[in-house]
Amino acid sequence: MKKRSVRYITWLIVLITVLILAVYWLKFRALAVTGYTVTKGDLHVEVIGTGTLEAHIKTTISPRIQERLANVFVDQGDTVKAGQLLAKLDDAELKQQVAIAQATLASASTTVDRIRTDETRSLAVLKQARQQKIRLASLVTHKAASQEELDKAIENLSIAETDLARAKSTIVEARSQVETAAKSLQLRREQLTFTELRSPYDGLIVRRDRDPGVVVVPGVSILQLIDTSEVWISAWVDETKITALAVGQSARVVFRAESEQHYLGEVARLGRETDRETREFLVDVRVEKLPVNWAVGQRAEVYINTDHKSLVVTIPQQFLLWHAGKPGVFINNEGKARWCGITLGLMGQQDIEVIKGVSVGDQILKPFEASSQLPEDGQSVSVR
Repeated sequence: MKKRSVRYITWLIVLITVLILAVYWLKFRALAVTGYTVTKGDLHVEVIGTGTLEAHIKTTISPRIQERLANVFVDQGDTVKAGQLLAKLDDAELKQQVAIAQATLASASTTVDRIRTDETRSLAVLKQARQQKIRLASLVTHKAASQEELDKAIENLSIAETDLARAKSTIVEARSQVETAAKSLQLRREQLTFTELRSPYDGLIVRRDRDPGVVVVPGVSILQLIDTSEVWISAWVDETKITALAVGQSARVVFRAESEQHYLGEVARLGRETDRETREFLVDVRVEKLPVNWAVGQRAEVYINTDHKSLVVTIPQQFLLWHAGKPGVFINNEGKARWCGITLGLMGQQDIEVIKGVSVGDQILKPFEASSQLPEDGQSVSVR
């Protein structure tokens, strides 16, 4: 019985000793941490957006009339000049219509010339009838002509006046026909120009949608054209950042095809409508220089510089910790971790400005990559 009691007491003493040693080791062992020496530097505050490369001006080259597509003179990737012929429709029927309109105009002009001749003749007849009437009226007064002859002269004068009025009315009508024929010819000639599809500006063909031989109708796309002088990234940005953004702010653009390359740009335009599901709005960032190879619709990230400070105390974001809702860091104080509350300033993408709490040269700590355990205030640390 005594042996069992002695054995039990012995194991109990051993267990208590192990527990005491374990607690001591956990409490006073040096925790592996990563250190960072606080410095001063430049801090850039950036707003991030994700979007696609778009052209400010883009045009669908399509016909204004229904006709067979005769030729397409350019292909995607071709640069074009303003006024350059891009495609042509079959114009045989419209040329015939122009020829008919020209013949109609010529005929109407000939009719006007003929009626003018009739007008001249009517004027001559009227002049002669007036003179005859005056002469017979004088002769009737002197009893040298009969009243019947005078009545006949008056009747001839009335007929001549009527003929002249009819000639004048006819010439007005003929001139109206000439004007109508001229406008019809102008319309047919303008319609003939619809068979030639020309570039409205200097640009780049980004897509070819139709080939010769098909019948096209108004509105159908033959080519897609963009103006390369104004190309930007249309990026979606969270609506909470809208007050920090303004036209003209500098930015950098990172295309996903070249993740290590940054392209300079600036904010060109701010959207005025927020997507009601994602709560984001569009920001257009003009790119100063494009990659050698690029494509409309290409994905990219934009980083818009909204604020900047030079030579301020900064720490990496991963060293920032929170305790009871307040920010702070652990500082290496002669091999022991000491908690220090801090006052934050500007917050960049990687670094944070510290207004108060740490100084240049302080070594701040975070758990070593292989461990997620935070140090305790006063705990010994081993910086690795």
